Amino acid sequence: MHILFTVARVLLVLIFIISGGMKLLDIPGTAAQLGAIVTIPDALAGLATQLQDATGMKVPQLLAIFVGVVEVVGGLLLAFNIATRFAAFVLVIFTLVATYYAHAFWSMSGAAMQENMIHALKNLSIIGGLLTYMVLGSWRPVPSNEI
Repeated sequence: MHILFTVARVLLVLIFIISGGMKLLDIPGTAAQLGAIVTIPDALAGLATQLQDATGMKVPQLLAIFVGVVEVVGGLLLAFNIATRFAAFVLVIFTLVATYYAHAFWSMSGAAMQENMIHALKNLSIIGGLLTYMVLGSWRPVPSNEI
């Protein structure tokens, strides 16, 4: 694989791998953040209760683990060019949901609105890169000596 393509792939997903790892290393802190911004819809309340009973953990803790695993595993799959389209798709959906819940600049004003708009635009740029990998899949450039 062309070295720049590999470098680009790793640089794009580094944010997911590091962020997911940090979430998994601080599950209580991540759970507190998620608990403040995510509410369980009434339609999923029964499922949430069943998950809590089965695991002995609260929903925000389960979400913290889930989010961290999605970021780390998705990032590693993309970095190593394994299940590339699927991993990119999952990370696109994840990034869209995270942007909606964590960077809702449209409901803010002042400095908070500006800061969250920057984060939302950054996430849109990341989504653009991920969409590229959804299109390319595990594409490998043809070596220059074969052209």
